[in-house]
Amino acid sequence: MSALPASVPPPAQLLNDVHARLNPTRARVLRPGNAAEACETVRASARAGLPLIAAGARHAMGGQQFLSDGQVLDTSALDRVIAFDNARGLVTVEAGIRWPALLAWLASCPDNTAGWTIRQKQTGADDFSLGGALAANVHGRGLCLAPFVEDVEDLVLLDTDGHCVQSSRSQRPDLFALVAGGYGLFGLVVQLTLRLTPRRTLRRQVSLARVGGLQRAFEDAIAQGCTFGDFQFAIDPRSEDFLDLGLLSCYRPVEGVEPGAPRHLQAEDFARLLLLAHHAPSRAFDEYADFYLATDGQHYASDAQQSGVYLDGYHAAVDRSLGHCGSEMITELYVPRGALAGFMGRAADSLRRHQAQPIYGTVRLIERDPTSVLAWARQDWACVVFNLHVQHGPAGVQTAAVAFRALIDDALWFGGSYYLTYHRWATREQVQAAHPRFAEFLRAKRALDPQERWQSDWYRHHLALVGR
Repeated sequence: MSALPASVPPPAQLLNDVHARLNPTRARVLRPGNAAEACETVRASARAGLPLIAAGARHAMGGQQFLSDGQVLDTSALDRVIAFDNARGLVTVEAGIRWPALLAWLASCPDNTAGWTIRQKQTGADDFSLGGALAANVHGRGLCLAPFVEDVEDLVLLDTDGHCVQSSRSQRPDLFALVAGGYGLFGLVVQLTLRLTPRRTLRRQVSLARVGGLQRAFEDAIAQGCTFGDFQFAIDPRSEDFLDLGLLSCYRPVEGVEPGAPRHLQAEDFARLLLLAHHAPSRAFDEYADFYLATDGQHYASDAQQSGVYLDGYHAAVDRSLGHCGSEMITELYVPRGALAGFMGRAADSLRRHQAQPIYGTVRLIERDPTSVLAWARQDWACVVFNLHVQHGPAGVQTAAVAFRALIDDALWFGGSYYLTYHRWATREQVQAAHPRFAEFLRAKRALDPQERWQSDWYRHHLALVGR
């Protein structure tokens, strides 16, 4: 379907984010069929003085891919692989391509004789666009990896007037540093070049651990050569194990072994465990831990172990069992690694005090981001992910917002931070404390886009919150 010219706008439709379903937005959706049409769409919008924002797979929960009563440029059709360099381990793709399509292309490409694959992607779901990954500057569960910006060699941006601009660390590095983690506010990324890594076989090492010894356990795993890992913690506030006992899974490269066919939880298993997590969280954690402890020693491909099952629409069954409409909202908190145990104890007190209901949680490591202006990984952090149940409706959302603000305060207490990609419930003071370059970021936005042709609900919210 070709994009309609700005003078004949399509009718507005109702959009929402895929996971939390807390961003209902009415907007006109423009669907260019290729990069040339995308360019003309941007230029037509500029001529008409109509702002717009790009949207990929619509998983982000902070409203950065939506523009209320405005125009949303859907990048789904921009999904080609443009170039591949087997000698250097580089692949150039259009920004609308999703991770499964890229992985399938790399696996089937006859020129990929070196066995190149991706370095990292988001986990928990696969159907994300790479343009969205760059906009939010995502991360996976690498033990020694910086955020996604460090996997990007260069990019091509359609700026405010629809002109193509090449940008990298050596060519327009100022723009590169703003676009990576810039939430789509500087233009449409039409293509990007990724740095790849050789595909390896990894051996999974699984054990139960306590938060007090977790940093040492991560350090030992890294010393053994493990490249990926995370810690999934107990989620029942009524248990003494809450946010303390967890399942530590690390992945170590091995030579001369094929990945094989490891056991996985199937979609129906995840659906049952998610339902159980809402009603009997200790039992859900025990069953989950029992399964994964039994997978110790299994072998995985380094790219395949980053992929997983995502249950689109799974919460309908949960809603029926609970008798109300709800979903889960994610937040990520970052603290200095030495402060992890103290933070988890403080967070446990906060979650109990606010009667919050965690459904899933994990601890990962992240290395410092040396590139982005709006870098959330300002140092080597311990990254803690909380997925809390939110009852839909004003009262339920307000209750969740208070709980999430308390968690942000807990992270700030230890000199930490939080991720801007999910909810918009942080206070002005929290934004400024966690992201000290935010005002600089906004000034750069106004300098490069003085007419504010690229906007979003996320941008409008933070502009009003922090002030011009």
